[in-house]
Amino acid sequence: MPRCTLACAALASVAIISFRAHAADANGIWMRDDGNAKVKIAQCGTKICATNLWIRDTSKGEEVGDKLVLSLQRASDTELYGSAYDAKRDRTYSIIIIVEPRSLITRGCLLGRVLCRDVSWTRAPQ
Repeated sequence: MPRCTLACAALASVAIISFRAHAADANGIWMRDDGNAKVKIAQCGTKICATNLWIRDTSKGEEVGDKLVLSLQRASDTELYGSAYDAKRDRTYSIIIIVEPRSLITRGCLLGRVLCRDVSWTRAPQ
């Protein structure tokens, strides 16, 4: 019986590692679909940060270095959800991120998900 327990635990570990390996990864550099921004998504401490690397149109107050601090949980292989804190504006948004290998969609919402905006992104070439 102990052999089965050890073997079952090993198989479960492999299954969990395989699941994580196949889950979409939002980390990387992304170009906004309108061509106005390039953002890096990466770990920053215990959170994930989306940091502006390049901004074409700064008329709406966006600047290089602006950062959203994301607190995310995985809903499925391709969907993450949680919150995004914008320190510059002192606002917290509900956020859903749908991740594909070469693209992602972010949906940021205010007022209990009454006002939402979707943005499409393409993974930047490396």
